[in-house]
Amino acid sequence: MKEFQPIKEGKVREIYDNGDSLIMVATDRISAFDHILKNKITSKGAILTQMSRFWFDMTGDIVRNHMISVDVKDMPEFFQQEKFDGNSMMCRKLTMLPIECIVRGYITGSGWASYQENGTVCGIKLPEGLKESQQLPEPIYTPSTKAELGEHDENISYEKSIDVLEKQFPGHGEEYAAKLRDYTIALYKKCADYARTRGIIIADTKFEFGLDENGEVVLGDEMLTPDSSRFWPLEGYEPGKSQPSYDKQFVRDWLKANPDSDYLLPQDVIDKTIEKYKEAYKLLTGTEFDR
Repeated sequence: MKEFQPIKEGKVREIYDNGDSLIMVATDRISAFDHILKNKITSKGAILTQMSRFWFDMTGDIVRNHMISVDVKDMPEFFQQEKFDGNSMMCRKLTMLPIECIVRGYITGSGWASYQENGTVCGIKLPEGLKESQQLPEPIYTPSTKAELGEHDENISYEKSIDVLEKQFPGHGEEYAAKLRDYTIALYKKCADYARTRGIIIADTKFEFGLDENGEVVLGDEMLTPDSSRFWPLEGYEPGKSQPSYDKQFVRDWLKANPDSDYLLPQDVIDKTIEKYKEAYKLLTGTEFDR
């Protein structure tokens, strides 16, 4: 049996080269505030992978995505081990674009802090009188640069995203920037409308895109998971305050309240976090999570 070693390790994922494809493995690690926490969240990686699969299947009519299979039987023998079952995705190889595609449908988090300060979010002027967690008149696209591990992403304007893309892909900056913006908004609108029918508000999320061998823009990475999005319960939603969430905001809040934790979570926080991930999966897909 051929052994595989990851060619890249991110905060929570490992990527393996499989010749003409990649195999992305979502681990049970969890990160917050650009730190990898010392705990693992059991089954988290499998939930993220299966949730991405669900969304990729739903949105293929908007833009192609990189998913080939999440069945380890389609992968080399090395990946047909229990530790890879359910949390691995075989993907098309892409040249990833250097932009984090962030879309905000509600005002919260750093966006709310910025709005309180000067009435803008990432340089975009918003209407006066908005409340915390209020739905925006229209979703806004707020791209950022991709940071290296341990560094912070930098929010940039749409115009700056053109410059960043043009620098790497001369003659295509404006074209790619427009496609990233338009695909991001279209994906968000479709999925947020669906999620609302299932009792979940998607407050904001981020997408990543790459180019295939023909230079076409393809959706990559993960999609609309609790690690890349803010999920709020629709029941009890009320603007004017922060909202309970199904995502890792629960972990962030605990870390903020316990600054001396050294990024080590107590067991009850771990248990509640995985419960939230499983509950979000069930609400969105209509099925119980079963690795």
